[in-house]
Amino acid sequence: MPQPDVFSALANPVRRNILMQLRKGPRAVKDLAAGFDVGRPAISEHLQVLRQARLVREEPRGRERYYHLDPRPLSEVDTWLEAFSRYWERRLVALGEVLDKEKTR
Repeated sequence: MPQPDVFSALANPVRRNILMQLRKGPRAVKDLAAGFDVGRPAISEHLQVLRQARLVREEPRGRERYYHLDPRPLSEVDTWLEAFSRYWERRLVALGEVLDKEKTR
């Protein structure tokens, strides 16, 4: 089975929500699962995908496993989005020019 890349890991809304929760700091699986309508095994599977995509790292603490966000792979997404940002910036500048012309009429 191929390893999930950052984009496939982010394609799932539950995984994106897990990453948002981990922005606040490391969390145990049971704490993460409490915020979802899915069971702990499903959250563990999502965490495995995020770990394989290197977006989270696992830290054993006694009987619990805590997960930490690792945002470094998100730079790949940022690089990809940059091309679209430039596209929209050009479109917004063009819209601004049209609106300025309309004001002067």
